[in-house]
Amino acid sequence: MQKYTTIKLKLKAILLLGILFLSSCKTKSNHGEALQKQDPWKNLKQIEQAIKEPFFRTANYNVIAYGAVSDGKTFCTESFKKAILACSKDGGGRVVVPKGKYLTGAIHLEDNVNLHLEEGAEILFSTNPEDYPMVHTSFEGMELMNYSPLIYAFNKKNIAITGKGILNGQANQTNWWPWKGSTSEGHDYGYRDGMPSQKDKLNLPVLMDMAQTDVPVEKRIFGKGHYLRPNFVEPFGCTNVLIKDVKIINAPFWILHPIKCTNVIVDGVNIESHGPNNDGCDPEYSKNVLIKNCTFNTGDDCIAIKAGRDNEGRKVAIMSENIIVRDCKMIDGHGGVVIGSEMSAGVKNVYVENCTMDSPNLDRAIRIKTNSRRGGVVDGVYVRNLTVGKVKEAVLKINLHYAIYGDQTGTFIPKVKNVILENITVKDGGKFAILADGIESSPIENVTFKNVKIDKVEENFSLKHVSNIQIIDTYINNKKIDKAN
Repeated sequence: MQKYTTIKLKLKAILLLGILFLSSCKTKSNHGEALQKQDPWKNLKQIEQAIKEPFFRTANYNVIAYGAVSDGKTFCTESFKKAILACSKDGGGRVVVPKGKYLTGAIHLEDNVNLHLEEGAEILFSTNPEDYPMVHTSFEGMELMNYSPLIYAFNKKNIAITGKGILNGQANQTNWWPWKGSTSEGHDYGYRDGMPSQKDKLNLPVLMDMAQTDVPVEKRIFGKGHYLRPNFVEPFGCTNVLIKDVKIINAPFWILHPIKCTNVIVDGVNIESHGPNNDGCDPEYSKNVLIKNCTFNTGDDCIAIKAGRDNEGRKVAIMSENIIVRDCKMIDGHGGVVIGSEMSAGVKNVYVENCTMDSPNLDRAIRIKTNSRRGGVVDGVYVRNLTVGKVKEAVLKINLHYAIYGDQTGTFIPKVKNVILENITVKDGGKFAILADGIESSPIENVTFKNVKIDKVEENFSLKHVSNIQIIDTYINNKKIDKAN
């Protein structure tokens, strides 16, 4: 009997040790998860390692050899097309654009092609809409058949635009910009009463209705006779994309628009374009995007992360995630790094570090904008080592009631959470350090300012429906602030 009792005691001891071991593992796991949440930057290296730069074979295809003439007057569309097709057919390489000016319509990239502009090369894009054939593209978070983007790639792999040359969209108050249909904040984009514009009832309002009612994309036919401006550079559904070193000026609409892409690198690009809706870079429904060493001097947001509009975004349901912005300079623009307003499919894991922003025309440094028609979730916006000269309105603005097209209320309540700004210095903070306007049933959650120094702010905070805001080692107008009140 004693023997059996001893065995039972031993079994109980072994069982107890097992329970203690599992409990210990679980505690360590929970502790690890807590540490991970405390330091979301631990994920950055792993995300960056997943972003693959395209590789190209060593072969050059000079557009001059395919009939291009560098006088800025001779149309070179067919020459670019022939060189690109030959390069791709042979297995890829560089399509080289030598020094000089080249007039062309739309350029469509193929697999394994690097469009390379040598220093002194400038591609002048035609201002005639008829030089941009109908393609499957997107306008403000809604897919459609419309004028081709100036540079376009659809479902391609391993593509690039590189070199020290210039891409000139030639948009101005006479070409493309008047289609916006109005002046904006004192800017004259060339529109006059009676001119056609995107606001006409057969243009943007029709597209919005089509997207909301699930009209198939192939039946959303715009282009000729309509006035929706094309994007400048749009890789659509592409994998392994590189845009490096080029200068981009005078864009009709959004400038860099990778949509439904995976593994995108934008490196050393210099953007100067002050037209309407001239966002610098708009990753949409895209994963693993690295934007670094760039200069943005734009007529709208410098970087605006998108994920579809309303019903369409929810239907596509591809989050924009793992977006890294590093070592960039933001000059003019409505916002430095912005999420929305088209973000219905959701955005997560946005990392911004080592950037500078400085302009009397820069409205906000970091901005999230959405509404209850959009729905969607923004989870994880992490910003560190940011140096800001001047912003007009706010260092951080989060608005869950954003609206520019009339009533934007609905039943799809958005959620914004986990926004951290640390190691931030601002010389002139404008009206607010933080301007946050949430929804009562969906408060903005977990906003942190850590080691932040902001001078010349009119008011520290304007907060509505914000839950768990932490202010740590933060000085506003030379006064230490311990809590948001």
